[in-house]
Amino acid sequence: MRWWPVTFALLVSVVVLFAPASGLPTALSGADKLVHLALFTLLAVAARFAGTAAWAVLALLAAYAALSEVLQALLPIGRDGNVSDGLGDVAGVLLGVAAYAGVRRLVTAPRP
Repeated sequence: MRWWPVTFALLVSVVVLFAPASGLPTALSGADKLVHLALFTLLAVAARFAGTAAWAVLALLAAYAALSEVLQALLPIGRDGNVSDGLGDVAGVLLGVAAYAGVRRLVTAPRP
């Protein structure tokens, strides 16, 4: 039951990261970096909620970020992979792991 958020987040990420460029809405400059940040924050929080260790979330999602950028560059979908998107992905992972830890600390803190 705790894995459904991870499954959902992964499905969303596949749609967002590998949609053909022709199907993407035009946005403000830099908005795609925020999408990458938010997407990988969601993935990290979902993975931590499922019980995956923080180090494993960091390693697995950093690898997924790198792979997604390479695939965007190689697949015939009209997208290009770039380092700044990958950095946004990793920043999202770090934010998600930190946010989960902070919320968990607040929720499990002893009450006076």
